[in-house]
Amino acid sequence: MIEIKNDKLAVPVVLFAGILWSFGPLVVRYMDQPELVPWQYIFGRGLTIFIILNLYLFFEEGIAFYKNYLKIGVSGIIGGIGLGIAMISFIYSITNTSAAITLLCLAAMPFFTALLGFLFLRERISLNVWIAIILATAGIIIIALGNTGKASLLGFVFGMTSSIGFSIFSVTLRWRKETPKFTTVAVSGLFCFIIASIFILSKDQLFFSTSYNGTLFSLHGVLVCFGLILYSIGSRAIPAAELTLLSLTEVIGGIFWVWLPIFGINEIPSTNTIIGGFFLFISITYYSLVMRTNRRFIALN
Repeated sequence: MIEIKNDKLAVPVVLFAGILWSFGPLVVRYMDQPELVPWQYIFGRGLTIFIILNLYLFFEEGIAFYKNYLKIGVSGIIGGIGLGIAMISFIYSITNTSAAITLLCLAAMPFFTALLGFLFLRERISLNVWIAIILATAGIIIIALGNTGKASLLGFVFGMTSSIGFSIFSVTLRWRKETPKFTTVAVSGLFCFIIASIFILSKDQLFFSTSYNGTLFSLHGVLVCFGLILYSIGSRAIPAAELTLLSLTEVIGGIFWVWLPIFGINEIPSTNTIIGGFFLFISITYYSLVMRTNRRFIALN
């Protein structure tokens, strides 16, 4: 696997991964009524992720790449399912509320990761990190209070579910650090593919939406895959603590793209979303600064 040991080169690589991920909400907004074909979206995206990551592993490791599946163990399966649930929840969130709310829910992921690590891995949380978690919680509550409509509240709940799913994935990787990360992500794609197939068959629906939608489903899967590959390559030269800023890059970029008039979406965040997002921004920035000085505590990696 390609490795970058110079952090001056690694930082832009990781930031570019975040930028790739940030285009995901914009791609969803360009889809033709994605709320009517969520399982076709999950099917197409999951299949794309599974195929691309296995091709990448094949070119990196040769035919022996399949042995990675023998190493994933219980942690890899739980992590893959957690990530799969996050992917499934994402589409239900973003099609029932604004992209800003979905992304700000994902911004809470470092704090869910810290709490899950504390509960299941007995990783201690410092007072500073508890302060960051409280600030993030305040932001989440403010956002929730501004989204009391049935559909919007449902989108918020799915957004939080997606964030927790990603956190489960992160914690399982810490549980057994030797678990092959890319293979675990490939398992998540396979999980989405299988679950979507079951629902599509049970509802007697077609597996593929229109060619237009199908292309965008796959495009989103490609963005996720290439972002993960770049993230993994660049993160080897960057302390894990500093990588928490990456999620903020994805969130800010995603909100910006769907608002930028040139793309024609013009999705303006509500007042509560802006205020709650500000609390999240402060908490994540504070959390990242704390992690820079004390790397014992949990961060995204």
